[in-house]
Amino acid sequence: MVKIFQIILFICIISTGISEAGEGIFKKSKSLMGTEMEITVASADEKIADKAIDEAFAEIKRIEEMMSTYIPESQLSRINSSAGKKAVKVDKELIRLIKRAIEYADMTDGGFNIAVGPLIKLWKVAEGGNIPDNDEIRRAKEIINYKDIAVDEKKGAVFLRKKGMAIDLGGIAKGYASDRAEAVLKKNGIASGIVAVAGDINAFGKKADGGKWRIGIQHPRKKDAFIGIIDLEDEAVSTSGDYERFFIKDGKRYHHIIDPNTGEPAAKCQSVTVVAKEATATDGLSTGIFVMGPEKGMKLIERLPDVEGIIIDAKGNIAVSSGLKNRIKDR
Repeated sequence: MVKIFQIILFICIISTGISEAGEGIFKKSKSLMGTEMEITVASADEKIADKAIDEAFAEIKRIEEMMSTYIPESQLSRINSSAGKKAVKVDKELIRLIKRAIEYADMTDGGFNIAVGPLIKLWKVAEGGNIPDNDEIRRAKEIINYKDIAVDEKKGAVFLRKKGMAIDLGGIAKGYASDRAEAVLKKNGIASGIVAVAGDINAFGKKADGGKWRIGIQHPRKKDAFIGIIDLEDEAVSTSGDYERFFIKDGKRYHHIIDPNTGEPAAKCQSVTVVAKEATATDGLSTGIFVMGPEKGMKLIERLPDVEGIIIDAKGNIAVSSGLKNRIKDR
């Protein structure tokens, strides 16, 4: 028997607040990029807030139309459909994100791998779940080397060297979309707000009451419980967990974060939370570190400047980076 689960909002905004000066909180949500997104801003003018939020959502939709594998005419889908055949000219923006994703792949020893598309297609977690056999996994692993992604910046083109290859930006595009949405909000005069895109949260400025944004980190095994609360100001936080999207068959959990080395769902962690200046970084790193595992993952976090994290291993043991220990609260 297969049980299917999808948990979307696993980082929670604890509080908002209204300032004495009359600046209020305005919030809207929308379904984009296959998930529920929420934008919250502090503003003294509701019309300005509404316009800024609408334009931020429009920016996220633009990115989705460029980078989704579920939209056949997207630039990313055109790259994938031409795998092993020809290079495809795309926007410089997409090339920059692909290059950055490759940097995170190198940084995480291949744990973060945007070429893992064929394996994601096999497991079909987003569609309800499928357990592929060993031969299917072996064949898929032959075409998931991210070093077979050829990026030609001068020509503005991307070529996948092997037929059947497929890029999946699901582990970084939402973080990037969150960063872009924040930029649009600021351009529209919003000095304080929060962009929540599934497990990726961008918090900039302070709340309307003058305090920092309080974010609760979901416990991976206890619904409606937090492992801790952190205050954010001009920072992003992302959590990758085995409880986000998964299915259960014969009592075993199969989730959406695939280990490129085994071809199966990564088994070393329950969740990884990363805090940094940009959601693009926190998104890619949290996924890659989840695959790396707690020991190598925490060593990487401690080595990177302006990056902190929380890792919960497969047994439920919690490790917190040195720079975050004094920031974690229980209420």
